[in-house]
Formats: sequence, C-alpha cells, structure tokens
Amino acid sequence: MGARQSGARCKDKGPPGRGVLRGRQKFSPWDDALLSGRDPRCLLKRGLRHVSFSLVTKGMTDAPDFLWSLSEVQKLNLSHNQLRALPPEVGKLTRLVVLNLCGNRLKTLPREVSLLQSLKVLFVHMNCLTELPAELSACRNLEVLSLSHNFLSQLPASLADLSRLRKLNLSHNRFAHIPVCVFSLRGLDFLHVGSNRLENIAESIQCLAGLQIFIAESNNIHTFPRSLCLLTSLELLNLNNNDIQTLPEELHLLCRLARIAWNPMDKGLHISHNPLSKPLPELLEGGLEMLFSYLKDKKHT
Repeated sequence: MGARQSGARCKDKGPPGRGVLRGRQKFSPWDDALLSGRDPRCLLKRGLRHVSFSLVTKGMTDAPDFLWSLSEVQKLNLSHNQLRALPPEVGKLTRLVVLNLCGNRLKTLPREVSLLQSLKVLFVHMNCLTELPAELSACRNLEVLSLSHNFLSQLPASLADLSRLRKLNLSHNRFAHIPVCVFSLRGLDFLHVGSNRLENIAESIQCLAGLQIFIAESNNIHTFPRSLCLLTSLELLNLNNNDIQTLPEELHLLCRLARIAWNPMDKGLHISHNPLSKPLPELLEGGLEMLFSYLKDKKHT
C-alpha cells in the first residue's frame, strides 16, 4: 500500500493557481512578509535549544529562495509539500540539526547534503526516492535516518561510514535484501525493513549486536535465521506476515523478549500470520515460556 501511495504522489500535477515571486511560487504569510519589506528572519522561531523554521503543507513545488540565506536555522521543516527537488543551496544551512522533508516528491537528494555536518535527524520518508547520493555518508553526526515509503532498492556502500546512526527506517521500499552497508552500522538500536521484497535475512545480522528493535514484517522471508538469536539485546522482534515454518531451538537466547506480542505496538516476539508447522501455533497460544521450553526440549531429543 505504501508504494501505491508514493506512486500517486509522484505523478505530475499542475501548480496551484497562485502568484509568482522571483520565479517561484509565493504563499501566505511569506508573500505578506516579503512584500511589506520585512526580513524573513522575523518569522524564525527561537526556542531554548534550537532556531526553527517551518513551511508545512503549503503546496510548494519549489522552496523559496530566501530560505537558503537563513544560515542560523537549526531545525527546518518542509514536509508535506510537492517539492520535486532540493537545490544545492541547502548546503549553505550548515547549522541544521533536524531536516524534515517527508511527504514530498523528491527523487534524490543533492550532493551538497554532505555539507550539513551538524545534521543529526533526517526525515525523507514518503517521497519518490530511487537513489541516495554517496555524499550523504559525510554527515557523520547523523543519528536518525527515515527513508520509508520510497522506491529504493539499494543504498550507497559509503553509508557504512555513518557510525553514529542509531535508528534506520527502510520500510515500504523495494529491497530484495538488507543492504550490506547496514551491517557495518554497529550503533543501530532500531532497524525497520518491513514491507519490502526480502526472502531471507543474512547471517551478518548478528553484527548488529546493539539492536533493541528489529522489524521485518510483511516480506517473504522463508527462514528464521539462527543468527537472529545472537541479538540478545532485542526487546521487540517483528516477523509477522512472512513465510516462516519453523523456529530455531536457540530462540530462548532472546531473553529480553517479554512475551508473544499480538498488538503491533507491544514489545516482545511478533510471529503471527506465518505458516508455522504444528505444534508451534498451539504453543504460541500458551505464551513465550511454553514455546521456549518446547524448543529447548526439542534440542536435547
């Protein structure tokens, strides 16, 4: 469903019937601010920790030129517009800590994103991305990267250099396998690869020893890999809606999984809607302890 939604956004639409300022669209209150001769900086929000600027749901197909002169902005929100491209001038905003571009029609990001050395959070979900620039790896302070609901099938190998990345969302894309660079991101505690085209989970998943949440629901995964059982920090493991028939005997090693989880928001083991062989479905009804006990006994018989 996510891909279909993205596809609808990516169809060209005519621009809203509004005036033009300096070759770009003008939108209230920005046109009023500019036409009255005021400096756009007067519309910056200065909080205790960050200077922020927001242009959300304005119907923009291009960001206004004056935006790139606001060098002091640290949090920039351009979400839920119709932006088709981000200009190279974004590299001038070197103090950016949070950049929210979700809900637009971007197909890629400019290479100048590499100049955003202070960036910690980047939201680019719900766009039309088919690729990412290798230069994104220069954002070495990046901690959160959301790329869900796009058209990505691969990631640049250079992203392995994002050593401070803690949360990565790749869900609702076109990945046939988890990109190799992901297994180098040893600081990850959250990884979402649900609703892709995965048929297996590579043994290299064991490299992500700090993972606390791993979501791979709604793929076509055939096997629950034993290497997942080495991720003993896992508190939420979601493999719902796959093609898994058996569970590894080492599953009891995941001691931080508190329960068999049925609610999507709950921590625990999510393993429903898989063609599990008998007696596993009945054991799941009895809870995690019963399942662990069965698997351990099976190992010794």
